[in-house]
Amino acid sequence: MKIEVILTPAELPALARRDFLDTACVVFDVLRATSTIVTALQHGAAAVIPVGEIPEALAIKKQRPDVLLGGERDGVKIRAAQTGETDFDLGNSPREYTPEIVRDRTIVSTTTNGTRALRAGAGAKTILAASFLNLTVTAEFLRRKAFENLVLVCAGTRENVALEDVLAAGALCELAARGGSATCEGARPTFSDATEMARRAYVQAKSDLAAAVRSSENARRLLAVPELRDDVSFCLQRDIFPLVAGMEADGAIRRQSA
Repeated sequence: MKIEVILTPAELPALARRDFLDTACVVFDVLRATSTIVTALQHGAAAVIPVGEIPEALAIKKQRPDVLLGGERDGVKIRAAQTGETDFDLGNSPREYTPEIVRDRTIVSTTTNGTRALRAGAGAKTILAASFLNLTVTAEFLRRKAFENLVLVCAGTRENVALEDVLAAGALCELAARGGSATCEGARPTFSDATEMARRAYVQAKSDLAAAVRSSENARRLLAVPELRDDVSFCLQRDIFPLVAGMEADGAIRRQSA
């Protein structure tokens, strides 16, 4: 298995043009899109449909009035002033996506970076939304499928690298490096330079991951907003949700058979 890490959103246009034969694409937007998607599915949502722009979400809502609209711009819930129509039902805090709200519902989500990253990998054989919340079960799924190539996409911040996404990708790489869950049976994976950078960053930070992430740009922004600050600690919980979140042919992310 060859493992490659895409460190910044600036690399996404090139990713969309690549041949993804026998490639799994795993997207990390730890703070907070993929953590929120995983939480929604764990709490019973039927599906999450990631879209790039607000008008796309509104168009789906017109066709399917039963869907919930979720997402953010500049970190906060999308309001009528931005849509020209109505407030979104939900923001991008995973703590909003409770079983009482999302059970059996389909959610259309648009975020600044995460949903764009998910759509960029649409040509891959398999596309997964991953986070610290479901890291190990995702790694085990990848091992069983034995993909020839694995691309880990860090959603980033605007067009820049996001430390928390790199650390999550590095955690998956570390599993592979020690012959653990993310690698094929009996085979040691090949790392790109960016992959090795992510792995080393995680190894250095893992003894106090929370402190490392709190210093990141996204975490500082969330910690400065009283109603969002608890999202940081929530998203750093390791392996609390035993589910694999995969995008299917219709563009919706659903719980996969692990």
